[in-house]
Amino acid sequence: MHRFMAELFPLCRSITGHGVRATLQAIAQRIPLELHEIPSGTPVLDWTVPQEWNIRDAFIKNVRGERLVDFRQSNLHVVSYSVPVHATMTLSELRPHLFSLPDYPDWIPYRTSYYAPTWGFCLRHTQLAALREDEVYEVCIDASLDDGSLTYGEYYLPGTTEDEILLSCHVCHPSLANDNLSGIAVMTFLAQYLQHCPRRYSYRFLFSPGTIGAITWLARNEAHVGKIKHGLVVTCVGDTGPFTYKRSRRGHAVIDRAVPHVLRQAGLAHEVIDFFPYGYDERQYCSPGFNLPVGCLMRARHGQF
Repeated sequence: MHRFMAELFPLCRSITGHGVRATLQAIAQRIPLELHEIPSGTPVLDWTVPQEWNIRDAFIKNVRGERLVDFRQSNLHVVSYSVPVHATMTLSELRPHLFSLPDYPDWIPYRTSYYAPTWGFCLRHTQLAALREDEVYEVCIDASLDDGSLTYGEYYLPGTTEDEILLSCHVCHPSLANDNLSGIAVMTFLAQYLQHCPRRYSYRFLFSPGTIGAITWLARNEAHVGKIKHGLVVTCVGDTGPFTYKRSRRGHAVIDRAVPHVLRQAGLAHEVIDFFPYGYDERQYCSPGFNLPVGCLMRARHGQF
């Protein structure tokens, strides 16, 4: 499982693009994943599939041609979905496009701007502090934002009944091991395991970009979702924190009772929290109009690991 995560770690994923496809193709080498391509501009409920974003290179260079910030060293250095830019500018001109974490000076933050056209770099605060006001910098983000498609993967594993258990994880984050390569790896290996088990329920494994991917799947499967009797969003399961289970919006679904029971019986430290409309794709599956019995399983909650 760790080897699989190491294979996927360098890929620059976003909500669309080559990195997502490469990730899904790697999963498809382990389970028979069906890939779906939904064209840009497709209406999905009250959202629209965005243009496809791909990036080739990005950097900030000083006058000596040294790369002070280098996408090739970490794909976290570029704000995801940055529009292309190639310019020379002073630090005061560049500063509004730079993001760091002063309280964690050696960390590179992760930022996105999927639906507001802009560009930016994320860097260690130590790197930002080393930039000089009296220098001029070459700034380049070699990226494209064009009509293309959104890609998601789906694996249906039939049981003796058509009633389904939905297992879902997001595949849109770049080089972030816990959020959510851990979920991708766990779901892939769980699918492999269940292939060889007798199954009462049918299982549907969904690997999709966060938010827009789940919305797209729901829009294309409105007539089908009544078969989903239980579901889990799997995310951030790779850290050392205790398990956290976030209830579905219903709060009393079978899955809301089953997961805490299993965690108790296994003797695992855990916390059970109520549904709230911020989080991962449980908010889409539990949204009004669907209100599916889907909870979220994680270890430490976002912001606490």
